[in-house]
Amino acid sequence: MKTKWFKGVAFAAIALTVAFGSISSASAASKLSGRIVVNGSSALLPLTLQAKNEFQKLNPKVRISASAAGSVTGPQSVRKGIADIGACDWDASLDVPGFKAFTGLVANKVAVTPFAAITNSNVGVSSLSTADLQGIFSGKITNWKEVGGKDADIIVINRAFGSGTRVNFQVKALNGTDYMTKGANYKEVKSSGDMKTAIETTPNAIGYIDLVYVTSKMTALKINNVAPTEANVINGSYKVWGYGYYMTKGQPTGAVKAFIEYIQSTKFQNGSLKKLKFIPLSAMKK
Repeated sequence: MKTKWFKGVAFAAIALTVAFGSISSASAASKLSGRIVVNGSSALLPLTLQAKNEFQKLNPKVRISASAAGSVTGPQSVRKGIADIGACDWDASLDVPGFKAFTGLVANKVAVTPFAAITNSNVGVSSLSTADLQGIFSGKITNWKEVGGKDADIIVINRAFGSGTRVNFQVKALNGTDYMTKGANYKEVKSSGDMKTAIETTPNAIGYIDLVYVTSKMTALKINNVAPTEANVINGSYKVWGYGYYMTKGQPTGAVKAFIEYIQSTKFQNGSLKKLKFIPLSAMKK
């Protein structure tokens, strides 16, 4: 009887310890409060929205609003005090081709983003070389038969100036070759969502997007016969990728800091982030 009584007391003590630990953790989390405004990259928007939903469940006194007006708008909004976080597809604290650095902002890495050249599912081309892509997006190659496809005009869908995906694709897939800027078979769209819709609904179209938006209604092309997969990004054979950043005015504090750290946590990086087809920061060699 004493043995049973001792085991019962011990079990109850353990249960109380776990319970108090949970209460303590919940109490600590509940101390966070306030509002976080995120603006910027549409490529990172799915990640931001997923993290928002998870973080708010753990911290119900924190409200997060997220919008996507482009990678330039994000850091601009932070600098003006309109947003707390500027989601950006490059480190906006540094100069990059076409954009001056946003001085005073701090770059917080949150994800690795693979980008892919994509076509409408009717095109029938599965792989293009760097030279092919340069020719198509500069307007020098205008018919799919010139790159092994059918006899049909190529419809080029580009992202508007200010897009981080546009910057990454130009630098890493086109080796800096300038885009065409006009023509009967040329169109620009404002966001990753708009690009997805345009490619899905426009026969003979080509564009580019991050992997989270790729659907069965389009083809994610191999580049130089290398597929845009997580494994190929990690092993270094696929080059068209970039880090996603949350830009803040100075070092983040309070709820903003906690939100960024949640996204950087092993649990989120290896869970929801991977499910969205982003790659964990820890997967890349330093």
